[in-house]
Amino acid sequence: MTLRLDLLRHGETELGGGLRGSLDDALTDKGWQQMREAVIEQGPWDRLVSSPLQRCARFAEELGARLAVPVQLEKDLQELHFGAWEGQSAAELMKTDAEALGLFWADPYSFTPPEGEPVTDFSLRVLSAVARLRAAYAGERVLLISHGGVMRLLLAQARGLPREQLLNVEVGHGALFSLAVESDASLREVR
Repeated sequence: MTLRLDLLRHGETELGGGLRGSLDDALTDKGWQQMREAVIEQGPWDRLVSSPLQRCARFAEELGARLAVPVQLEKDLQELHFGAWEGQSAAELMKTDAEALGLFWADPYSFTPPEGEPVTDFSLRVLSAVARLRAAYAGERVLLISHGGVMRLLLAQARGLPREQLLNVEVGHGALFSLAVESDASLREVR
């Protein structure tokens, strides 16, 4: 059986753009609004699964209570850890570490930010978590509330993109996408 996995990116955060990674900043009022608007007339979902970081989890808790569906926090669906780059914007990094940033953007699988999590490890972590969700909830419709990097990875896989194009996948704040996770763990985008 297939798992229908809807993906929702968190909204705008208090500390702004840039590489948030493992930083646990809260949503702004606009961020809350982006997420609330994204789910209007969507679903119904059998359950919600969320990154434990507050920019995802607080909204999952609110929505789960409103819809009376269970909420599960899944640490393996957290954002990529950017190491020494956490909290910095691309513009800031262009001034201090332009060459390394260029290598990362060109092929994130081949270059790891200083003290960061390798994208190969991140990919394994996220895809393993999705496989566990499929095994546990096949036949259900689940809303996954997560991060831009997690969603880029899953959408790139579903679209069959080469790994070098991972960071080319557009995922705005409050963006909602749908995937089918098949019995062989393959991903297919649902429109």
